[in-house]
Amino acid sequence: MTARKAQRTARLIHLLSERRVIHLSEAAMLLGVSEMTVRRDIATNQGQIAFLGGHILAAAEIDTDAPYELATAADSHAAAKREACLHAVRKIRPDETIFIDCGTTLIHLIDLIPDDYRITAICYAMNVAERLTRKANVTIIMLGGVYHPASASFSGTHDFDILKSVGINAAFLSAAGVDAKRGATCEHFHEAVVKQKVMGLARENYLVVDSSKIGKLKRAFFSAMDGFDAVITEHGEVGPESFQPPA
Repeated sequence: MTARKAQRTARLIHLLSERRVIHLSEAAMLLGVSEMTVRRDIATNQGQIAFLGGHILAAAEIDTDAPYELATAADSHAAAKREACLHAVRKIRPDETIFIDCGTTLIHLIDLIPDDYRITAICYAMNVAERLTRKANVTIIMLGGVYHPASASFSGTHDFDILKSVGINAAFLSAAGVDAKRGATCEHFHEAVVKQKVMGLARENYLVVDSSKIGKLKRAFFSAMDGFDAVITEHGEVGPESFQPPA
């Protein structure tokens, strides 16, 4: 390892000790090198540093029993999430207004929106907003408030008046747990507040999840299953019998 690479690695490890998770682009800026150089540094230090979904974190942070973090969720069941969004994107129509929830599943939905569709998209998560900026014909309405790094989302009720003034044709919701009896749940209570508000205003509500969420129950409840016009997984639209945990 060269002296410069060793210095960069030490600096990156120090940054992670302070912040736990850092985005690749920000790390490159702070280190004064290209993103490709940072990727190479990570590849030669996999025992100390990990790279997931555009985010960098200490290798020790990767633990299947660890609390939900946006960075560690990004690559989890990615193929199934994309398949679910392939079914969900059919619900998006041009010249309408949609809501896109936080998390890592619906990022794939944004990528699948046809480039010639002129739509308005409401969101409250940084990773969702950033992805939407790549769509030239999308008008973005971003709900602000207090920032929560774990889910890259915002909380606060002062922007709810904006929601009331916008006609939402379709809301695309995510969940960390889907249970036949208890309904749809998520990890963070501030997310549940936004989800419930949006569902009360939208004309159509679609829950988009991969099947790994079925049978799970998380701490923040936001809707009974009959609150959705459809539940969409990688298998397409599914009925109530699909909400049971796998045998």
